[in-house]
Amino acid sequence: MNETVVTKDGENEVPVPQAWRSTLTAIVDALIQGDEPSLPQVSLQSPDVWASAQENIRAYGAHLRKLPDESWNSSVCIWYGDYWDVLVDLYTEEEGRSDLVLQVHVYEVGDGYRYEVVLVYVP
Repeated sequence: MNETVVTKDGENEVPVPQAWRSTLTAIVDALIQGDEPSLPQVSLQSPDVWASAQENIRAYGAHLRKLPDESWNSSVCIWYGDYWDVLVDLYTEEEGRSDLVLQVHVYEVGDGYRYEVVLVYVP
């Protein structure tokens, strides 16, 4: 299996790099538990983002489940010049792959990355 690497392609959506997947999975796990993520490299785009995400999940009417590996087959990112816009396909107990996505901006910082939770929504 080829490892998906970080690329700065501003023209095409590309698969989510391996290097980000564990942090993105931890964000989804936090959504499932209802608690804001407590990872130092993860922040919210605005103070109300987490409450809005939880409300959008409730309004959707299904229960999130842990991300299966197959989520990475359809989740994508694209380079916007200063950050990557990442869309992670979310899965529910009721339907498997759902219409919900987690949107996160990923920034390069020092020798790593910073993750900014933007929204959970149905595109």
